[in-house]
Amino acid sequence: MKRIYKYYPEDFGELTVKVVHMDLLFDMFDDHTKVTSHLKLRTIDNPINEVELNCKNLEIMSVSCRDYDIDHEYRKKDSILLIKFGQTVPQNTEILITTQTICRPTKNILEGLYYDETPAGAPPQQITQCQQWGFQRIVPCIDDMTAKCTYTTTIIADERYTNLITNGDIKETRHSVGNGRDRIVYDNSITPMAPYLFFLGVGTYDTFKREFEYPDGHTFDLELLVPPGSDPLIAQRALDVLYDSIMWIHLFTGSPEIYAQSEKRQEIMTMVKERDLLKAKLPGADEQLKKIRAALKKAVGSIQTGYRYTGTVYREIGMQNSNFGGMENVGNTTITTNRIMPFPQMTDGAFEYMIRVKVHEFYHNLNGSEVTGKSPFELWLNEAVTVHIERMYHAYHIGEGYSRLGEVLELLAPGFGTFALDRGAASMPIIPDGFNDPDDLITSVTYVKAPEFVSMIETLIGKETFARALNVYFSRYKHSNASSWQWIEVMEEVSGKDLKEMARTWLKQTQFPVVHVKSAYNENERTFTLSLEQEVPEGGKFWEFPFRIALADKEGNDLAEVTELMKGKEKKIVFTDVEKPAFLSLNRGYSFFGKVVQDVDIDELVLQVRKDKDLINRFIAFYKIVDMEKIKLIGDTDSVPSEEFTDLYHELIRDHGLMSEAGAQFLTIFESVEDEKLAHRYQLLYEIKQKLLKAVASRHEDSLVSLYRLYNDKKECKNTDYVSEQVHAIKDRQVKNRCLSVLATLDTPSVHDLIREQFETAQNATDKLSAFSYYLNSSAPDRILVMQAFQKQAEKHPVSWEAFLRVIGSISCNDVFDLVRQVESSGAFRIEQANDQRALYGSFASNRKRSLQTEKGRKLLTEIVLKLAEVNEYSTVSILNVLANIDRMEEEYHIPLVEMMVVFLDRLDPERTPSVYNRIRKILLNTPKAVKRYEAINGKINLG
Repeated sequence: MKRIYKYYPEDFGELTVKVVHMDLLFDMFDDHTKVTSHLKLRTIDNPINEVELNCKNLEIMSVSCRDYDIDHEYRKKDSILLIKFGQTVPQNTEILITTQTICRPTKNILEGLYYDETPAGAPPQQITQCQQWGFQRIVPCIDDMTAKCTYTTTIIADERYTNLITNGDIKETRHSVGNGRDRIVYDNSITPMAPYLFFLGVGTYDTFKREFEYPDGHTFDLELLVPPGSDPLIAQRALDVLYDSIMWIHLFTGSPEIYAQSEKRQEIMTMVKERDLLKAKLPGADEQLKKIRAALKKAVGSIQTGYRYTGTVYREIGMQNSNFGGMENVGNTTITTNRIMPFPQMTDGAFEYMIRVKVHEFYHNLNGSEVTGKSPFELWLNEAVTVHIERMYHAYHIGEGYSRLGEVLELLAPGFGTFALDRGAASMPIIPDGFNDPDDLITSVTYVKAPEFVSMIETLIGKETFARALNVYFSRYKHSNASSWQWIEVMEEVSGKDLKEMARTWLKQTQFPVVHVKSAYNENERTFTLSLEQEVPEGGKFWEFPFRIALADKEGNDLAEVTELMKGKEKKIVFTDVEKPAFLSLNRGYSFFGKVVQDVDIDELVLQVRKDKDLINRFIAFYKIVDMEKIKLIGDTDSVPSEEFTDLYHELIRDHGLMSEAGAQFLTIFESVEDEKLAHRYQLLYEIKQKLLKAVASRHEDSLVSLYRLYNDKKECKNTDYVSEQVHAIKDRQVKNRCLSVLATLDTPSVHDLIREQFETAQNATDKLSAFSYYLNSSAPDRILVMQAFQKQAEKHPVSWEAFLRVIGSISCNDVFDLVRQVESSGAFRIEQANDQRALYGSFASNRKRSLQTEKGRKLLTEIVLKLAEVNEYSTVSILNVLANIDRMEEEYHIPLVEMMVVFLDRLDPERTPSVYNRIRKILLNTPKAVKRYEAINGKINLG
């Protein structure tokens, strides 16, 4: 059998040389760049006779060495520039290799140097993306995460560019060198940098600046580079959010005392905001500023602070075309332009993403840049700890309950939820056995499951101990590389707990634990016993994890609460001297990445929905009630949703306290059920969900309309803190639009009018897009005319266009195929743009009741995969995940879906599109039932 992966752990050994410094000159033109590199290496413990440089699709002009005669060979197919020395180079000896090469920017390969969106009348916008092996597309190098070195970078480019930027601080200011060209030199010597963190950009931007001042008075500059003509007020708000996130990292991370001193740290944060208001509004208030600065310096001197930025400028750069939402680069972070500022066209979900991505990418200056993983197999470590911090910041602003519930919904979501992907045929462990391209590792396993593992470690050792251990880790491996096991060893060392066995299972085993719970109460002894039994995949190992449990009375008061370590198949937990609980609150806060199975009657679940003090378990109880209703409706097509359910839904949406804490996301109803035999009947489950919501609307129409009007007429809460102001509005809009979405299931002219009214009068993108989606999914006779008019409007702004495309691909109506084709054939849709790919093609692929369960859908999906694979492998691999559960679908779909993948194998070139080709092979190899049925009729599939 042909290797399923191109790269395995054994392909990443120790380097034979140390990379010391790179002195780079980029002479940039519209269609090519001449790169001169002086690469300083040092041999380590052994003499060498040759060295291999990574070198991908470059034109070699010259190769030389200052101290040794050399021969070179460019093995283009292997992307290797082999340099052979005329004599042996002794150990601990410096070598200076000089190369002159040409690289050419691309339009759709979003790695190395490529063209981004160019403003009208400007020279071509060119930026780099080096994660993980893009640097070798720019210059011959040792493109390895352990090849950390310092850089001096010179850029010569068209003088019309407003910005010539790279890593580091300016060493030689920008100046003319004649012939319409400018030169600038940067020095990056404070933080040795892994090659994947290199950034280069020449472009035309509006640049917005703000001074960042730490509480002790240390300053550096923030810069925001965004498209020309950007609104200064919106840019300022973007800088405000960035500023806030950097200050929060400094004050609320990096110390175990952050929990005990939270009020004091919040006081310092408030004082910082007062100081900054004085700086901005009262330039003459020198005495006031002196007083508050002195008070701040004294206050911050009494606490241990977190990471402090080491450069003179921290820059966020808007990139319109990228496979990723953001990418950290030392001193320069690229963020997709559609998410870099709070545009009026931005939906609430996108706004929340903006808050997250800013703190995430800045924290990478510490976790990823100062301390870097040893190989791509450590990508999870760079990301998971950073996501952990990102989650803390999101919760700081929007509330812990709301934030954690959003994370749990991401776990539970069918299709592209983390549990679903982790059980699918394409699943990879956190540390995979191998990969075809480092981009294969940018998945929800890395960004969701891995942070859940980090969170479980924190729960087991305690928050304060975890913070202390992180400090030790960052100090010990500063300016170097660390492996996954070195991180675990630090956690063990500081906590005194044995974590290796737990880590081995979580990092190397796919799927997740399912815990079956039984309980018994002894009235005479007043003891309550929980019997836990862990279910693992066939042939799998038992996981270790924290299990947080509480017993509650009928008023929701906790009778007892414990956090226990679950390991092995079975565990008993005995609570002594307790009353009989009214309900159990299991896996509180979603303490472990997995599921709990317990036989609970409906009355107990309803009580828990109303009374549990843990918001997550309130939701899980609601989730189970909905599941029961769905199973009943599937089993009896003539049955109707119960009045108990419709009344409970109505009660919850009218619970102002619940909606203020959790938002209407609490009322999420997925198109899925827990029973795996039924969970992939996509069309049926869509119809069942509509039936449930229509029953709620029919029984409570007047009340829902009244509630909708109440929230619609609410005045936005004005607050001096911009983010806090938005948080209130986001939660209110969720409730309003949830009311409207439920009413939309009635599909009556009066409801059409209500939706149309919101669409035409909406003052924000969320309201407009929500109404547009409901209207397009309705039977309103003018729905297509409304779509066509909105399309013309959406085409004018990239943020609106992306949101519009996402709605088109997601609609449930039978004309979705025609509408997708109609939109992709418009001049506004550009297949080389990653945002367009994700929004239209990705949303249609995820629309599985249409993309997989209809002949038209499979035909359209086939067309999409075949043409997109040649344009963007990363987006295509993501789309292929919809095929990861074919074996669990109804048998009638097995043969046509396998046949579709066979077509992919026949039509795609494994050399040109290796990631796509091998992902299809992997899915087929892990889809034995459907493949067997196909092969019984069509013969053996050649999987290599």
